[in-house]
Amino acid sequence: MLNKVILIGRLTKDPVLKYSSNNMIPVSTFTIAVNRNYTTQSGERPADFIPIVTWRKLAEVCANNLKKGRLVAVVGSIQTRTWDDTNGTRHWVTEVVADEVKFLDSNRNGGVVSPNIETQKASHDINEDIVNDDFEGFTPVGSEDDLPF
Repeated sequence: MLNKVILIGRLTKDPVLKYSSNNMIPVSTFTIAVNRNYTTQSGERPADFIPIVTWRKLAEVCANNLKKGRLVAVVGSIQTRTWDDTNGTRHWVTEVVADEVKFLDSNRNGGVVSPNIETQKASHDINEDIVNDDFEGFTPVGSEDDLPF
């Protein structure tokens, strides 16, 4: 069986960083807006709003480097969970647990393209990743309208 999701979208607000209550593991959450592949009769492009969860070093990197409006690619898996509130009402949540987050646009503060951050690279220094990342053949996209999908 396979549970893999690849999404490209923009953050709807800044990530929220918290720590798990039992062992203080960093976890960040944010939502991305992903445009659909069509326009409505009124010319609008509908979007889906997908909740994203990141853990450990990736959570800290996302919380420290992402801001509302940033364009990101997220690779991960879909997770569905439930809980009962104090009134006994059952709540369902479907979210994407990210294994990778790639920053696709330039950092608006520094003008530098951010690196590909993966959980396997958690021990690497981010600045080392920027220096060693291969940007040969990379052409920045002027706007979302220029994307081929």
